[in-house]
Amino acid sequence: MQLIQIDKARYRKHLNRVIVGCAAGLAVGSLAISQTLIALFPDESGSHFHWNLTGVVITSLAIGWLLNKYRTHSFMTEVVYVWELKQSLNKITRKMPKLKAAGREGNADALLAIHYSYAGSRLLWQLDDNTITMDELAIKQAELDSVAAKYNLTLNADDYNESILKQF
Repeated sequence: MQLIQIDKARYRKHLNRVIVGCAAGLAVGSLAISQTLIALFPDESGSHFHWNLTGVVITSLAIGWLLNKYRTHSFMTEVVYVWELKQSLNKITRKMPKLKAAGREGNADALLAIHYSYAGSRLLWQLDDNTITMDELAIKQAELDSVAAKYNLTLNADDYNESILKQF
């Protein structure tokens, strides 16, 4: 997955609309379904937990289906990209101890994966205005650059491919 610069304002605007739409859809849909089920199949004990849960589950599945169906729509471009980037970075994070150990030994693929992780994290943190940890990331990036220089490697996030993680 290539790192691309995206329009922060458009991303935030679309993400907020998707979140509000999902929350409103979940509230309205689950209430409508559960109230319909309660009206059709009343429980004499007064407990309608199972109908309420059924309404939430059905509505959640419907929202998930809609998000998946419209994931290729131009409105969702930035939202889906960030979601996929977060998944990609999570895969690297789970292997980070092994990657760092191999990186200290000069493994170019490990250093590339770490570099991609840092570059992707920087992009996400800028989009979410999470600048508090940027200084810490800069220190880690400097350490990574010194290791890469020690082994005479040039790291470019565009060269990263998720398949290199299989060896770790």
